[in-house]
Amino acid sequence: MAGPRLTPRVQRRAALAASGWIALAATAFPGGSPLRWIPVLAFVVLAPGLALLLPQPLGLRPGARLEALALAAPVSLSVATLTATALFLTKAFSLTAFLVALALFVTVAATLPGVPLPAATRGAVERDGARTSGSTSLLTARFRKRRTGGGA
Repeated sequence: MAGPRLTPRVQRRAALAASGWIALAATAFPGGSPLRWIPVLAFVVLAPGLALLLPQPLGLRPGARLEALALAAPVSLSVATLTATALFLTKAFSLTAFLVALALFVTVAATLPGVPLPAATRGAVERDGARTSGSTSLLTARFRKRRTGGGA
């Protein structure tokens, strides 16, 4: 009897949650080795933002996927900066403490639903049925023509 199959969404969340612990394990390699700094850099720059933005309850439209990917790096760097600042202020900063804190954050955030994105709900890139009939454009359809002769 086969066990339950994991959906691709659950697999992505599990991979995202495991990415921090993989980056932490990569610190066992020698200092200048690409096997050490590439996973750590990729994790710090992308994983916290992806954990916050991607687990959307209803999935994402194509435009929203691009928005989430473009927003993941700045959000990740903001979370990493806040984490590093908190560790510096408590005089507890080390690479291990920094990566453990971020890995815990990503693990918890990957299990929660993502932050809602505007393009995910209103379809900022692809509009369905947004055209108006005739030669009136969408912009001019919102406004009434002004009467001649002044007044309201």
